Amino acid sequence: MPLWCPQVDSYDVTVDEELGEIQLVKIEKRKYWLHDDWYLKYITLKTPYGDYIEFPCYRWITGEGEIVLRDGRAKLACDDQIHILKQHRRKELETRQKQYRWMEWNPGFPLSIDAKCHKDLPRDIQFDSEKGVDFVLNYSRAMENLFINRFMHMFQSSWSDFADFEKIFVKISNTISERVMNHWQEDLMFGYQFLNGCNPVLIRRCTKLPKKLPVTTEMVECSLERQLTLQQEVEQGNIFIVDFELLDGIDANKTDPCTLQFLAAPICLLYKNLANKIVPIAIQLNQIPGDENPIFLPSDAKYDWLLAKIWVRSSDFHVHQTITHLLRTHLVSEVFGIALYRQLPAVHPIFKLLVAHVRFTIAINTKAREQLICEYGLFDKANATGGGGHVQMVQKAMQDLTYTSLCFPEAIKARGMDSAEDIPNYFYRDDGLLVWEAIKTFTAEVVGIYYESDQVVAEDQELQDFVNDVYVYGMRGKKTSGFPKSIKTREKLSEYLTVVIFTASAQHAAVNFGQYDWCSWIPNAPPTMRAPPPTAKGVVTIEQIVDTLPDRGRSCWHLGAVWALSQFQENELFLGMYPEEHFIEKPVKEAMARFRKNLDTIVSVIAERNKKKKLPYYYLSPDRIPNSVAI
Repeated sequence: MPLWCPQVDSYDVTVDEELGEIQLVKIEKRKYWLHDDWYLKYITLKTPYGDYIEFPCYRWITGEGEIVLRDGRAKLACDDQIHILKQHRRKELETRQKQYRWMEWNPGFPLSIDAKCHKDLPRDIQFDSEKGVDFVLNYSRAMENLFINRFMHMFQSSWSDFADFEKIFVKISNTISERVMNHWQEDLMFGYQFLNGCNPVLIRRCTKLPKKLPVTTEMVECSLERQLTLQQEVEQGNIFIVDFELLDGIDANKTDPCTLQFLAAPICLLYKNLANKIVPIAIQLNQIPGDENPIFLPSDAKYDWLLAKIWVRSSDFHVHQTITHLLRTHLVSEVFGIALYRQLPAVHPIFKLLVAHVRFTIAINTKAREQLICEYGLFDKANATGGGGHVQMVQKAMQDLTYTSLCFPEAIKARGMDSAEDIPNYFYRDDGLLVWEAIKTFTAEVVGIYYESDQVVAEDQELQDFVNDVYVYGMRGKKTSGFPKSIKTREKLSEYLTVVIFTASAQHAAVNFGQYDWCSWIPNAPPTMRAPPPTAKGVVTIEQIVDTLPDRGRSCWHLGAVWALSQFQENELFLGMYPEEHFIEKPVKEAMARFRKNLDTIVSVIAERNKKKKLPYYYLSPDRIPNSVAI
């Protein structure tokens, strides 16, 4: 809830002499009450000639404070010829660089903001109310809303069978999650999730069978529908692979001495059948082949195959939470946000463009470090990668965090998943490309308005400092990351801005807001496993599977978490909404209107397609994509 009531005050200031062109406006605030912080949106000045000049602010003035504002026209440093304006730019950045300091939260991580807790952050980037983002509060409230608190006293006891999980599930009516509950054991549902579930970023076309997965045609021939050998199916592009190598060697959670927890690092082979559906055909639960690491097949005993799939789903959950979601949207967006505040003054057009896309990101991440992913945090309660495994995962995954992998079309292409004709029904790809192009068109227009040539881009020192800050601190100066140290052309700049906006908005939406849909049915996304992976075939029973799945308490924590994480913020701002008018120029406002129109068209296209779908895909519909990472 906001802590202030908006007011508009008008003051007549009469001066006897001609002031000339107004360059700056200074606002001073005296402290009268304990909590009298003032959020100033903007000031409008009327000149003696009847002209109105807008001075945007959108900042807090706290204590005995003052703010010096420039008018709303965006200016590059080269546009400022007057000494007082140059000085204002420099002083603003000097102040910000003292407030927004880099810090290493854990070795090998992207650097983050230097703040131990939410209240240590600069006032301008704090949430209006800390309660709304209190994870402990939200998870507990979620469990209350879901009527699952009554199971918490049985924290370490197992469920009795799959149907037993319905006791914590049945209270919420949700089309997708109910469909998952009813069909989770089916190979079609298992395969579909790699395309359009919570983590649609791992599946890749298999161009060569890896030696570490010694699967043969004989093993899988009952799954192959084209009368071809496995090798021929690979050559025809019908075989896909998901390799959880990242989890190999990661320590499982040992924070609870009463419950042993386990991880695996599976390799899953999938097949595009004659109906163009993706189905699993072979699963090996660890990386090194051998007698005690068999390859599980659809032709195996029912529960052997089911448990192998459950292990893959659990592994997918871990990679999704820690890498796809935390590292590749939250932490990356924070890097862009800190660099933005440190290197671009409020008058800079790129600051004006991006500030809406880093709204509350630094705050939510700080809160997560304070309560969620810290030592003894909430993450440890239910997840097998808690207790430090998630930290090891991020350190390992930093090797693969490249600039190109954040460029959506290139990332899809690199996995061999770009052909819509060849791989239909990959809605994450189809919708993502539409949104990417809409953002790129918009950023290119804005860049064109303020940069009349590539030379102006190359000579914009503030912009170069912003890009360099991201490279040096965010990506730890690693050349292999492929992050640019500088940007020389308008085209490269609009691509870079698209990466920033797409990562914070669309990519985060695609991997965050489906968590309740896909992960609330516990056997479909177990956050932990309480027995090691099977080392032989023909021994798995239903009782064994239920005893391997999370206990009642961890199931409840998990359910509260995925529910809370799937909710939008109060007063959410969606893609294309810019209520804070940092830009006042007509050409940019027209570009924003065109952007919104493009996004509306995409909303209609997606809605039309979803009409015919039993399983609609809506995470990348622009009216469901928040502007920034804020949950």
